[in-house]
Amino acid sequence: MVHGIGTDITDVPRIKHSFDEYGDRFLKRVFTETEIEYCDRFGETRFLHYAARFAAKEAFSKAIKSGMRDGMAFKLVGIKNMPSGEPTIELYGAMAERWSKHTIHVTLSHTGAIGLAVVVIEEPV
Repeated sequence: MVHGIGTDITDVPRIKHSFDEYGDRFLKRVFTETEIEYCDRFGETRFLHYAARFAAKEAFSKAIKSGMRDGMAFKLVGIKNMPSGEPTIELYGAMAERWSKHTIHVTLSHTGAIGLAVVVIEEPV
């Protein structure tokens, strides 16, 4: 049974502007080390990947039906790519304690201007 569905669209220029304004402080406050390592491999196009991951965090917060409350924090939700390229959600801290028994599906996409994510959370069987 589906617990929740979340989607989000994030402007790539907004993420780049935050980085330009706050630098690594912004990245380290919002993204996991795994996400930073992955995105930075793409050089000039890295903000496409950051935007999609930011959208995934927002989509997850919508799928759990709390938004940015009840222990939800950007750094507690991360995206890791499988060797096949498939993105998966990694949870930490309070988010792992609450949601790790659920099946979580995530899909990401991006263009030159937007990052998009959809998250579906299924109840444990």
